[in-house]
This record gives sequence, structure tokens and C-alpha cells, in this order.
Amino acid sequence: MSPALTTEKDDRAGTAAAGSPGPADTAGSVSIAHVHKSFGRPGAAQAVLEDINLQVRPGEFVCILGASGCGKSTLLNLIAGLDKTSAGAIEVLGGRPALMFQEHALFPWLTAGKNIELALRLRGVPRAERRPQAERLLELVRLGGAYGKRVHELSGGMRQRVALARALAQDSSVLLMDEPFAALDAITRDVLHEELTRIWSETGVSVLFVTHNVREAVRLAERVVLLSSRPGRVVREWTVDIPQPRRIEDASVADLSVEITEELRGEIRRHGQS
Repeated sequence: MSPALTTEKDDRAGTAAAGSPGPADTAGSVSIAHVHKSFGRPGAAQAVLEDINLQVRPGEFVCILGASGCGKSTLLNLIAGLDKTSAGAIEVLGGRPALMFQEHALFPWLTAGKNIELALRLRGVPRAERRPQAERLLELVRLGGAYGKRVHELSGGMRQRVALARALAQDSSVLLMDEPFAALDAITRDVLHEELTRIWSETGVSVLFVTHNVREAVRLAERVVLLSSRPGRVVREWTVDIPQPRRIEDASVADLSVEITEELRGEIRRHGQS
């Protein structure tokens, strides 16, 4: 994120350590209480999410896992404010969340730097400050020198790095990521896992990361939340105590992945029998 946000987060950590909690201490927290979401007209509505309850602590990295169609992306859209709940409440402290999609969604007629500057402009950053901040964000995602490159000149992994820098340019304390690496090859995805972990550690942003890849979830998250098949409900959570940095091939990552995969398969089987 921008140096200003990093400083703010450092100050918040110092305040908490001093034992003087205040409103800033909860910036980045997400509270989801009894959330339901249905689509369709009254009397024929189809439930997608049912009684979702979830708390995300400031600075926490949470992966939301589930089979295709279980409502993971719908839940992120509700948290982002792109859609409204049918019932229940969602509270995000610390400003509107930033959202990163599976597709990079960069504007091809703009350079990498100008794509990031657009987010800064919408945030109200003065014109003179936009390029320096965009260049710092590109440095943060290890794309220093790419400011003037067009989208077609960037690889898939580089485009997702620019998309991440643009999301961070929103200076939000909550980052929502909807399967951002699903379309990438295994090696590029592995590199971006490392980069995301580093950026999360450096910025202190809270991350909610949606995936259907169990090993990806275990490699990245402090906590993994499993949703049932439609309608999506929280059926189980795991705290991931494996120290970072983790590798996707680590034995401890593999062991926990096997346990979670069995639970996920059980949910899929139950859905198939219903």
C-alpha cells in the first residue's frame, strides 16, 4: 500500500501495544451476522447463502473455500457493497473494501502506471502525487520500471500484479480477492503466492481470499473457512498454524489439505444426494 497507509498501520499497532484501544484498532475488521442471499422473484427465489456468520480480525488472512456455485463470489460481492443482502448484516470497518477479480480488468488503452493512477484519482489523490505513488506501488509488487508498459506487453502474472497494485491504491484496510490466480500456470501462481504473502505482511491489510483450490488456501491463510454447497453455509473452520513462509509442496501443507479436501468432498456428495 502507500507509505501513508503503512505508517498508519504501524501507528495503530503501536497504539494497541501501548494498551490504548481506539476506533482505529478495529480498522480492517469484517463482521458478517446471519446473512442470507436469494436470487429470483418472491415465491420462487433460490437461496444462495444461508445464515452466514463470520468475523475477520484486523490484519487477518482468511481463505473462503467451497465447491463451484456455493456462493463464495456472491459473499465477496456483498462484503464489497456491490449487492445487498436478503437478510442479515455486514459491517466493514476502515472504509470500503478493495476488490480484485479473477480477470485483471485493466484498461488496455492505459499503461500499467495509468491504470493505477486511475484508482488514485478516484480516491482524490492530487495529480502531482499520483505518478510517484503509482511507481511506489509498482515497486511493492516487484514491477519497478513497468509504469509505461501497455497491458498487451505484460504477461498474465504481470497483469495480475498490476491489478493488485491498483487494488492497493484504494488505500483500503480490507482486500477482497476472488480467485485472482486461477487462470495462471502453476509456476506463476506459485510466485504470486509468495508475493501476496510478502505484501500482506508488509501492509497489514486484512485479506479475504476466495478459492476452490485447497492447497492454495492452506498455503496462504491464517484461517480457512469451508462453505457448504448451495445454499452456502459455514460448515467448518481451520486455524492454520504452519509458519510462513510455506511451500505448496510442504508435508504439513499437504496433510492439512488432505483433511480439508475430505470435508469438501463430503459437502459435494451431500449436495449431489439432496
